[in-house]
Amino acid sequence: MIAYLGPEGTFTHEAVRRWVGARAGGGDAAQQPLATVREVHDAVASGAADRGVVAIESSVEGYVVPSLDALVGSPDVVAVDEVVLDVSFDAFVRPGHADPSGLREATAHPHGLAQCTRFVAERGLLPVPASSNAAACRDLADHQVAFGPRLCGELYGLETLATGVEDFAGARTRFVVLCRRDDATAAWAPARAAGHGAAPEAWRTMVAVTPVVTGPGVLARVTAEFAERGVNMSSLVERPLKVRERQYVFVVTLDGAPWEPQVRDLFAALLGAGDSLKVLGAFPVAPGGPALDGVLPDHVPTGSVLGADDDATVARGLLW
Repeated sequence: MIAYLGPEGTFTHEAVRRWVGARAGGGDAAQQPLATVREVHDAVASGAADRGVVAIESSVEGYVVPSLDALVGSPDVVAVDEVVLDVSFDAFVRPGHADPSGLREATAHPHGLAQCTRFVAERGLLPVPASSNAAACRDLADHQVAFGPRLCGELYGLETLATGVEDFAGARTRFVVLCRRDDATAAWAPARAAGHGAAPEAWRTMVAVTPVVTGPGVLARVTAEFAERGVNMSSLVERPLKVRERQYVFVVTLDGAPWEPQVRDLFAALLGAGDSLKVLGAFPVAPGGPALDGVLPDHVPTGSVLGADDDATVARGLLW
């Protein structure tokens, strides 16, 4: 059984369907929508579900914090595969309620609302968060507009007010497939043998690094270990340890698998320095993604400066 953030019609539901259709062995699998990310993790940890699927990162809004924190905090659950979806939002209303004068609120998952801010602002709507985009569509009131995938309109008998209302076209969301940690090696075996649609070495690993000693230069020391071994760090985020302020765990996504020699050597060096490590997931790189060949110049934060800028512009940007 596969647990996922429900109800039916979420982007996560679509990711489940995509994964079931593409995974080794194919076939049908029972799918169980659950109300929260925590419930999905608990179902996998307890063995009630063989797999779980949750969103982990949006190209617009970044990491999905509940999913990331659940992985960091779980001793028994690990990510063993990923699915990447192109994400586009349609705006739905109850049939016969498309008159703008009667629409006062916009509802969706917080990440959905954050990706449709222009539509909300132009119509003067009040944002109302929901547990998922599909839940917003399922529970839609007469005075509300809901944002969700096209499937939601079909499932819940809604009228489409507008299509493609997201602020940024081409957004993508990564989902991870969860299983029990003790079952991870067996879960990886088919992908390691077959390449899972990519070269066998094209893997990605998420690891939590918690420096025991803190202070100036700690993060520099950690990142230097990656550079010395030629291990690419594609993402680094910090999450609070939740017990004392200003103490963090660093969640690093790196190119490579835990069993590859350079990654094993990296982990050994960090352990030797006294850091605590925990692999949160490892998975073959999903095919078809954009080439990660650097940041596009017109996508850096507005107001950023370059070394070639004049002195006044640099001083304004850096406030020195």
